[in-house]
Amino acid sequence: MKRLTQEQIQLLKDELATEMAGYLVDDFHLTPGEAIDTIYTSETFERLQNDDTGLYYQSAGYVYDFLKNEILNAKVA
Repeated sequence: MKRLTQEQIQLLKDELATEMAGYLVDDFHLTPGEAIDTIYTSETFERLQNDDTGLYYQSAGYVYDFLKNEILNAKVA
């Protein structure tokens, strides 16, 4: 089985963050800048950046559920 390169993994992570930002704009009426800031300061983003979690293989909706739960439980400012 061929493994993904680090560049491919980073591209997947970037795409997930972009899609999740769109969800935040829609669901929480954030500006795009606020959405990106929210993502980058979240525990979910930290987990996404850790290759060992494998979150980059998941759908944006799946990862966004973690972020949304984190926001709704007031863990993200």
